[in-house]
Amino acid sequence: MGLIQKYILPKEVDFNAALQQQVNASRDTVLDLCRFCIKNDRKALIAVKDDEHKCRDLKKQNMHKLLDVFITPYDRESIYRMINQLDWITLSVKHLAIDLLIYKVQCPKTHQPIFTALTQMIEALTEGFTFLTEKNQQNIAHIVDKIYLYYDEVAEQCAVASALHLENDDIKIYLAHREILIQLKEVAKRIHVSANTLEDMAIKIT
Repeated sequence: MGLIQKYILPKEVDFNAALQQQVNASRDTVLDLCRFCIKNDRKALIAVKDDEHKCRDLKKQNMHKLLDVFITPYDRESIYRMINQLDWITLSVKHLAIDLLIYKVQCPKTHQPIFTALTQMIEALTEGFTFLTEKNQQNIAHIVDKIYLYYDEVAEQCAVASALHLENDDIKIYLAHREILIQLKEVAKRIHVSANTLEDMAIKIT
């Protein structure tokens, strides 16, 4: 049976486990970013770079697996989109970290609600993948609804923070922080789009 499986039967890959590993790595990137912004922990910013390298390697591995197999638990296009969306979360965090360094921005305490909502978003997305393994469409739909609400919270809190900077700071500080807030919304957007892709995969479970 071993020889038959190796040389005759189509190769199979546990994409649930592979994607879970990738989303876990993307979550670590977001959490390290939040830790840096909340606590001004420079080690966390260094960790973002390490996280990004790990995420990029996992993306390459998962893409190679997708190209190398015939049988997949979901349609190949959905898996492809998910691999890339998770990579986009990491890239968005990396770009934000670069801006924080270049603009020399320290996030004020008033930004705390933004990072709280971001943390809730990425934790919910990670949890959603466990429900994908269980083929639990109802729980995934609930997770996606939660992420939508958290995304709405991020957008609103970014607008509030931008208005405060405009009211209280000079134009240079305002513009620097506005750029950071735009990038924060981009991270949240990528998590939200990933959640939509997760729901799309759940709908197609047979």
